[in-house]
Amino acid sequence: MLLNRIDLRDSNLTAGELAAALPRADQDVAAALVAVAPTIADVRERGAAALRDAAERFDHVRPAHLRVPASALQAALDGLDPQVRDALELAIAHNRAGHVAQLPVERDTEIIPGGHVIQRWIPVRRVGLYAPGGLAVYPSSVVMNAVAAQVAGVEQIALASPPQADFDGLPHPTVLAACALLGITEVYAVGGAQAIAMFAYGAEAADDVDRADSLAGGGDGRILCEPVDVVAGPGNVYVAAAKRAVRGAVGIDAEAGPTEIAIVADSGANPEYVAADLLSQAEHDPNAGSVLITDSPALADAVDTALARRLDATRHRERAHTALTGRQSAIVVVRDLEQAIAVADAYAAEHLEIQTVDAAAVARRIHNAGAIFVGPYSPVPLGDYLAGSNHVLPTGGTARFAAGLNVMAYLKPVQLINYDADALAAMTAPLTALAESENLPAHSEAARARRC
Repeated sequence: MLLNRIDLRDSNLTAGELAAALPRADQDVAAALVAVAPTIADVRERGAAALRDAAERFDHVRPAHLRVPASALQAALDGLDPQVRDALELAIAHNRAGHVAQLPVERDTEIIPGGHVIQRWIPVRRVGLYAPGGLAVYPSSVVMNAVAAQVAGVEQIALASPPQADFDGLPHPTVLAACALLGITEVYAVGGAQAIAMFAYGAEAADDVDRADSLAGGGDGRILCEPVDVVAGPGNVYVAAAKRAVRGAVGIDAEAGPTEIAIVADSGANPEYVAADLLSQAEHDPNAGSVLITDSPALADAVDTALARRLDATRHRERAHTALTGRQSAIVVVRDLEQAIAVADAYAAEHLEIQTVDAAAVARRIHNAGAIFVGPYSPVPLGDYLAGSNHVLPTGGTARFAAGLNVMAYLKPVQLINYDADALAAMTAPLTALAESENLPAHSEAARARRC
């Protein structure tokens, strides 16, 4: 068997026991925090000079331009494969439609006559988005992060992506082209924890190139990158650790871990579909998790066979093999659909597919998942690119309490309290009673001082 097999048919575990029994990738963010702390401190202290040193150390290239020139963005767009451009434009359009549907509506509630509470939703002024490099190139992550911010109404969007030795110290040209399509002009060739530190604390210019790039971008020449209000975007464990370290100085979307998929499938599921979808996540990363939850041992066997055959033919075989045979991947055999739902909720997958009879009804019963893909024709890769949903999702079981990236990551709910004189007068007596009960007499005096 390719995948580990976990048989839960005779078990009656609690939700906590189930979560402990299920496969999961290791991600020691606490240890990574120790590793990134010196880099974060160095960026705070030395700004752009520290960013170049970090690039040389971690990315094996020393960028001439930390802020990507406008000419490089245009050149990347001009050189983009027309089919890829069409696909990116379609992804942008679909995601814009999906995110517009998330926008909350301002509401004015009259609590008493003359007393109103107005619920507003105010976008943050400036965000910093991270697009990872590493084993793959992710222009799709640029789309997911940026469209949500644009729909939310964010005024300033900055984006960072690792410098690439193969591209003269600039980010990958497809990432730059995606930025150009989205109208993002503030782009940095900065990766890893140093990018998160730059966004959180800003970075002073270090040389004439930095100063010229700052001026060209509308700055005053002294500051290469201004601090942001929110940092968002996926990355490796060091990016996750850096986000944890700067949280409080800025808002963050989430601490992303290795990608994962869980599939709830019954005997009627097509084993080829299931195997293809498990493999699609395994090719991301050696730490990616692929989990099948099924009440059909026959389907489990058929999927394992199909998966082994597909693995032999896939481009990233070694990477996917490591992921599929690791402790984070398995087939979980359950006794029935009820137990399958309980297991899925305990696992709280980043991506959860439902390939069962009446999949839509089953999907409605799920409590914990980053995103739920319903039926045999809604594979996770559709959500990765073109479904209109966001693919930046909670990992590592955090879907129990966290949501995928959406416009709310960039919006602040602010209440406007607007009472007239009569409404305040009507509330003064009960306000005084509460203030006195808390031994805060000046609170009640603030209301009584307004009596005519």
